[in-house]
Amino acid sequence: MLERLRLVNDEFEILERQLSDPEVLADPSQLRTLSKRYAELGPVIESYRRHQNRQGDADAAREMLDGASGDERELLVAEIEEATAEIADLENELRELMLPSDPHDGKNVIVEIRGAEGGEEANLFARDLYEMYSAYASGCRWKVTLLSTSLSDMGGFNDVTFEVRGDTAWRNLKFEGGPHRVQRVPVTESQGRIHTSSATVTVMPEADEIDVQIDDRDLEIDVFRASGPGGQSVNTTDSAVRITHRPTGVVVSMQDERSQLQNKARAMLVLRARLFELAERERNEELSAERRSQVGGGGRSEKIRTYNYKENRVTDHRIGFTVYRLAAVLAGDLQVVIDALAADQRARQLAEGGAETS
Repeated sequence: MLERLRLVNDEFEILERQLSDPEVLADPSQLRTLSKRYAELGPVIESYRRHQNRQGDADAAREMLDGASGDERELLVAEIEEATAEIADLENELRELMLPSDPHDGKNVIVEIRGAEGGEEANLFARDLYEMYSAYASGCRWKVTLLSTSLSDMGGFNDVTFEVRGDTAWRNLKFEGGPHRVQRVPVTESQGRIHTSSATVTVMPEADEIDVQIDDRDLEIDVFRASGPGGQSVNTTDSAVRITHRPTGVVVSMQDERSQLQNKARAMLVLRARLFELAERERNEELSAERRSQVGGGGRSEKIRTYNYKENRVTDHRIGFTVYRLAAVLAGDLQVVIDALAADQRARQLAEGGAETS
């Protein structure tokens, strides 16, 4: 690890010189790329240099120890012990900092939630999940924009799509993809029996035009009259938009806005995210497996998390983590679950030997 860190330190020093080069300063694109890399390496280099300084302190104290006696010797022994403990802590910190960074960190997120198994109760649960993520995002100071909704008969969501904008949105929400299961007495149940229902959550990094290039000739765009709530003119003008990407067969429909132009922009936003994810799955079998685990069939036996009302319990089955704070979690206090998932991911990466900073 220390040899890799020396190479990273060399790269950091080169970046420092490049970022003061007038030619780089005059090129916004190159400046942005180098500045991002410089910021990524900053915390690693800070810890590495503290490690080197403390290693130097320990080595110097050991050299002086041979000729020392009395109080001076005691002070040197204490200095060596303190430096050795701090070096060990810094090496653990550096192992974590050297774990591979997620290439999507910093991206905004597109989330789709669909009622799955359980009829109207599943749609009501889909709405509960949307409200949970909205509250969580608000606490994180992220911006949530509702892109598309399909209301069910009792006010739940057949499906809902929304965008979450925030620097740390992907880092946290990426763990949420998959079938979610709820166990409770539905409002439609007259006998007080507990039912099990599910909703699927799909989480995608937002893709821009650089990430995904779409040829307009590959698009089939249909406009039609919107249905359902949406204002006085929603049902009287062809404001709804459906975009079909012919090469992949991906279809996105938007109708929540009164303006055809706005609906088209939102549809393109979601289309880019879906195509970006699709391309990644095709390039990487691991991502393909992750996507399948996210969506699954929405069946009761396939789940990543269970929300049990009777026991006031939330259990994430991927890591066997349980917290008895159901109401708080559904009100947006989700960080304790996400932190446990992030810690498990880091532990598995460290157990696998980590990787060089990418």
